[in-house]
Amino acid sequence: MKEKVENESDGASRRNFLKKVGVGVGAISVAGIAGSTILKGNAANAKSGKKIKLLSPDGKLVEVDQDDIKPAGEIVADLKTEARAGLHNRKFSMVIDLARCKNARKCVEACQEGHLLPKDHEWLKLYLLQDDNLTSKYWFPRPCFHCDKPMCVSVCPVGATFKRSDGIVLVDNQRCIGCKFCMTGCPFSARVFNWKDPEVTVPEGHVYDPETNIPALEGTVGKCVFCADKLRIGELPRCVSACPMGVIYFGDILEDTVTNGNETVRFSKLISDRAGYRYREELGTLPSVFYLPPTQRMFPVESGLEDTDESIKGRYKNAGPR
Repeated sequence: MKEKVENESDGASRRNFLKKVGVGVGAISVAGIAGSTILKGNAANAKSGKKIKLLSPDGKLVEVDQDDIKPAGEIVADLKTEARAGLHNRKFSMVIDLARCKNARKCVEACQEGHLLPKDHEWLKLYLLQDDNLTSKYWFPRPCFHCDKPMCVSVCPVGATFKRSDGIVLVDNQRCIGCKFCMTGCPFSARVFNWKDPEVTVPEGHVYDPETNIPALEGTVGKCVFCADKLRIGELPRCVSACPMGVIYFGDILEDTVTNGNETVRFSKLISDRAGYRYREELGTLPSVFYLPPTQRMFPVESGLEDTDESIKGRYKNAGPR
């Protein structure tokens, strides 16, 4: 049984997952001379107090401190610095309950929409697995595992791939040279190569941030980012919020807390009670994604193909023992 996390008075601020995570949204900044964007800032920085009125990209009149108005190049540099530092005193982890997954694909759709990915370009993939000829098939969502010992980071020759203090592994695609060493180094095939321009419409005033990796660039590598931009403002990753079955839990191991948006449980107890495991743990990369076995499944595996188009169904025709 999953144990509800109690709201203890002496540790409430540590037990309310993600309510106070990260620095939060800071100041409005100008991207060059035309347009503006939200810059995640450090609230401790001293401000001039002089307010200036600007028109935001959505047509709203806003007031900002004049010290927050920077050239676009300086904004990107600040965002890259914050992206590499991560969120202080956090260790993020994901738990995926295979018994609940029915291949609804809402997690994939939310990821693609949130990161402006083409429909045929998936950071989060869903596989149909079977452990043995005598066992049943089950659905297996696979994001990037954000390993504690990531091989992808160790082989990148230019430092484009990096691991943060909070456990998240990111790619700076403005630094990536497209050598694909990280793809070779990743034993989970969690990275995808941008063979062509994604041809997506980027919002006006958008400034590049490795925490979102928008837009994808032709000739570079992309992957799941654990929705680091969402975490910074105290929200759950897009895949967690979008899943209608509550398959994906997300949280902070340091707080021993994970949630799927509907229920909040202790990470250690969930893993212990449900025999949680890391996929291919024998490789020694120490993934930050854990799985709960597909025992007493909530849905028959066949239901995961009912509402999918033929191109997606074709992926699973020859699924068999892995």
